[in-house]
Amino acid sequence: MEAKKNPDVDLRKNSLFYLALGLALVTFLIWQGMEWTAYDEVAKEEVVDMIEDDDEEMIMTQQLQQPPPPPPPPAPEIIEVVEDEEEVEETVIESTETTEEEVIQEVETVEVVEEEEIIEDVPFSVIEDAPIFPGCEKYSSKKERKKCMSEKVQKHVNKKFNTELASDLDLEGVQKIFVVFKIDRSGNITDVRSRAPHPRLAKEAEKVIKSLPKMKPGKQRGKPVGVNYTLPIVFKVQ
Repeated sequence: MEAKKNPDVDLRKNSLFYLALGLALVTFLIWQGMEWTAYDEVAKEEVVDMIEDDDEEMIMTQQLQQPPPPPPPPAPEIIEVVEDEEEVEETVIESTETTEEEVIQEVETVEVVEEEEIIEDVPFSVIEDAPIFPGCEKYSSKKERKKCMSEKVQKHVNKKFNTELASDLDLEGVQKIFVVFKIDRSGNITDVRSRAPHPRLAKEAEKVIKSLPKMKPGKQRGKPVGVNYTLPIVFKVQ
């Protein structure tokens, strides 16, 4: 038995219409895509050109600061006039012109006395010409005289100092005494000071130093000066 076809349901009779409609739709979509891409490129070029033009036209400006206004002038001071009640005596200046009748006296020559340069005391270690201890005159060089004086002072102290005093004070071991004195411009021993573990040792050291003989004073730049001398006294108590 053959199947019967309904002519109203046959799709092949409209196939050409659907094909034409599809081609038209595809052509329209392709054209729209091309138009949209071209518009984007043109828009981008216009934006880039506008940015470049803006960069060229930009001008950097700097704001100038105006100087501050000058300060107002100070107010004038009020000067008060005070009347002087005291009377001022006028000083009469006498004329110094001489006449033929006056006798001109000769003025004696005035002697100008130069003040002597005062040099302060100099330490023994840097003195140019050291004080000369009696018996050291035989040396000609300054260095030998300086060494001779130091040896003479040490011998005098070793001979005169009473070392048994430390035993009487119940002191033991090494005892150190520091004595400072000055040989003045006349060669005398002055300004004797001492420091010791016991006051009696300090007093004994001062007594020995004061018994030093008078010396020839030291000289600095050829002039007599005071010379400061420091002497350490060290001995051991058995």
